[in-house]
Amino acid sequence: MQTYILLTKLSPEVSKKMKERMQIGHLWLDQVKEKCPEVKFISHYAILGQYDFLDIYEAPDSETAAKVSIISQANGAFSAESLIAIPYRRFIQLTEEI
Repeated sequence: MQTYILLTKLSPEVSKKMKERMQIGHLWLDQVKEKCPEVKFISHYAILGQYDFLDIYEAPDSETAAKVSIISQANGAFSAESLIAIPYRRFIQLTEEI
């Protein structure tokens, strides 16, 4: 399984519904579990800055990761980016191979 980082920015309409945030989040997570049962979430964070949320998860391939991003956008995300995460030690090994 590959590790991915999902960066999500909510739409202005959804951002105004902070009291409903937990319900919206559960709906999103339920849809991901239904459509992508092989995805394993590692961590969820609310963050301050350019993005609203950061999720770390494992998925078998980039198409499954794309589905996670699409489900996020279908549930009110203004943008949702899934980035591949490479463990630091593996990254160092890759640099030594060059």
